[in-house]
Amino acid sequence: MKLTSFSIVAACLLALPAVAADAFTDAMQAAYAPYRAALFRTNGKSQPEAEQATAQAQQAWQSLSDRFAAKPPPPYDRDTKFAASLTAVAVVYERAAEQVKARQLAEAHDTLEKIRDLIAELRKRNDVIVFSDHMNAYHAEMEHVLNDGAKTGASAQDSMRLMARIGALDYLVGRLRSDAPAALMREPDFAKQLQAVEASVAALRSALLAGDAAAVLDAIAKLKGPYSRMFLKYG
Repeated sequence: MKLTSFSIVAACLLALPAVAADAFTDAMQAAYAPYRAALFRTNGKSQPEAEQATAQAQQAWQSLSDRFAAKPPPPYDRDTKFAASLTAVAVVYERAAEQVKARQLAEAHDTLEKIRDLIAELRKRNDVIVFSDHMNAYHAEMEHVLNDGAKTGASAQDSMRLMARIGALDYLVGRLRSDAPAALMREPDFAKQLQAVEASVAALRSALLAGDAAAVLDAIAKLKGPYSRMFLKYG
């Protein structure tokens, strides 16, 4: 089935938790759905779809900024950098939109990745934690494995370094389960996707313990798919 930008965003919105936190965090989580769709589309090859998804994400953020920039609700009302953070995200969207129009999709994808960190830092400054933070933590460690794991050799030291990375992934995937909202845990699709992420980590650990270099490389290559699918809908 071919997914349109609208259907991707709709799926993401349907996955939003039903329990409110605060008005701004809820609105930011809603705006995060089209952002994830823009990340997905800029990681593809269709410039029109990437442009449409990026425009939708940019408009969602503009609407959020129009609503909250001048008067943020608690706990963000004491954050002196609040408005600046909203503007910083808007600037990143503008740059990404320019890159998409220039058919520089890979560059736009890398640009959009910065928004993930800006939003996470905004929440962190205000002591707000959401499920996306746990997804982001897993993603950061997974990227280390993807970038460095494939370069490891057959030495015992290389294996130990990679096992340390896998141990971190094991811990972080455990946080995805233990800290998931109850509403998500009741969703069969969420449970299925979480199990797929867990299985991808377990397969890598088993391959490394078996000393099977080819299986290790294969397992590393299969880490990203399950996470990306889960991130698109629930991240």
